[in-house]
Amino acid sequence: MDTTYWGRNFGLMLFKDSISGENLLKFYVKHESNALYKQGIEDLKKKGYHISAIVCDGRKGLINSFADIPVQMCQFHQSAIIRRYLTKKPKLKAAQELLKVLDLMKQTDKESFEGSLSQWYEKWENFLNERTINPITSKSYYTHKRLRSAFRSLMNNLPWLFTWYEFIDLKIPNTTNAIDGHFADLKNKLRNHNGLSQHRKMKFIDEFLKV
Repeated sequence: MDTTYWGRNFGLMLFKDSISGENLLKFYVKHESNALYKQGIEDLKKKGYHISAIVCDGRKGLINSFADIPVQMCQFHQSAIIRRYLTKKPKLKAAQELLKVLDLMKQTDKESFEGSLSQWYEKWENFLNERTINPITSKSYYTHKRLRSAFRSLMNNLPWLFTWYEFIDLKIPNTTNAIDGHFADLKNKLRNHNGLSQHRKMKFIDEFLKV
């Protein structure tokens, strides 16, 4: 499940079955919310669907909102979060090595990734905890804030990054790429119809998604 936008106040929240490729449910939204995602899951249950697992992005509070359903955080979204903190070509050696650990995520299992991340932390713990003193206020702050934020993001989301591995029989995708690709295809087709009113755009989307 994921949401895409056209402008600031027109979005589409979509729930898609990764096995059949069927679009199951959609909402037109101004702003996505965890409450609406939860409502969507409940609506699908009421329609008779059995929810084996959920794949979603790392929206705050969302991935731990479903206590009775395995949740996989999209590894692509996690990678994007880390690269926003560190950039694609960081200058710090610690950041460069953390990106190498991150690249292992999509090609290894949970234990191997956790081991690599732990080794990185042991090597760079002191560097990560370095503080700088403000000469005016005499107060200190962490010198490498963005590096700390990147590491903390990985640690906080780690319980949901390898759900696909923990429930391997369910064949859970490790990304939302299937739905993201669907969004990209839809946007490309709509781009050929620039100037449509929002109402006409919604009719086009309804026909495209068949939901």
